[in-house]
Amino acid sequence: MTPKPVAATEAAPALDRYDAIVDVRSPSEFAEDHLPGAVNWPVLDDDERRIVGTLYVQDSPLAARKLGATLVARNIATHIERRVQGQAREWQPLVYCWRGGQRSGSLAWFLAQIGFRTSQLVGGYKAFRAVVRDDLTTLPARLDFTVVAGRTGCGKTRLLQALAEQGAQVLDLEALACHRGSVLGGLPGRPQPAQKRFDTLLWQALRGFDPARPVFVESESKKVGSLQLPEALVQRMRLQGRCVRVQMGEGARIELLLQEYGFFAQDTERFCGLLDALVDLQGRERIKRWQGMARASQWAELFAELMRDHYDPLYERSMQRHFAGLQQAPVVDLADGGPSALASAARALLG
Repeated sequence: MTPKPVAATEAAPALDRYDAIVDVRSPSEFAEDHLPGAVNWPVLDDDERRIVGTLYVQDSPLAARKLGATLVARNIATHIERRVQGQAREWQPLVYCWRGGQRSGSLAWFLAQIGFRTSQLVGGYKAFRAVVRDDLTTLPARLDFTVVAGRTGCGKTRLLQALAEQGAQVLDLEALACHRGSVLGGLPGRPQPAQKRFDTLLWQALRGFDPARPVFVESESKKVGSLQLPEALVQRMRLQGRCVRVQMGEGARIELLLQEYGFFAQDTERFCGLLDALVDLQGRERIKRWQGMARASQWAELFAELMRDHYDPLYERSMQRHFAGLQQAPVVDLADGGPSALASAARALLG
């Protein structure tokens, strides 16, 4: 029995037909990005790859292949012993590596010899990545977006979550990017994924939507933190997306910001360091004053000034430039960011 070669264009749309998707690349390669649902069974770990590569350069390809074969065989034996013994004969894995070569071929051959109906991804992760890139240029055009717009702190993200709870289709770009989108938007203890990982997560989300139903999405810029949105998605949101404008009173907005960004009180110097990025826009004297307010724990007053003098004008200019229909968009008035107000607003939008 031999492994079945499967093209990425065939496998990518139907990953759920496999009982396991096995990524045999090193842990660092896997961490950067991997196929949705994949598990990591490295046939060479990061240190082993480095050692074999060094031997290839400093000694000879033959010496490197001898050592590599020894390490791969040992690691495959361990994976089979630990992860395969309990699998039924009908188990169907899809195995892949970087280019669909020797690393995935080795494990796929062993699994096929055992008797499992094993598939090997032709072209490996590299071919899958090409599918993702191509699909991200076409998938947005198939979807009907409703863009949730509104100033900083008005509850846009919470409203998206309330819509999702009531069964709406929601594309939460900030959740996928692990970032709230502004210079202060990094989430504590949650680094942003690599660009490739973000692309795959976005690809997976877009493929899961029903084109016959609207998709609610927040009015993001072209970047969320350090991550770039596909141009096709940005243009679809701006040119074809319908807008809904969310409004909330200043006091409620400040309270919501205190809840969402309260963690900065435990790391004031990090907050002050982030404010330095606004010097070109706001001037050194104003930034120094805001930093002083943070160090004096005047958070409510500081957030009020940040909204009035920085975020609101910036947001209004951006929205007017990119969303021509914003002024005619229906308005959702939120009394506050609490569950009751959000649930009521979500029901009204869906109704």
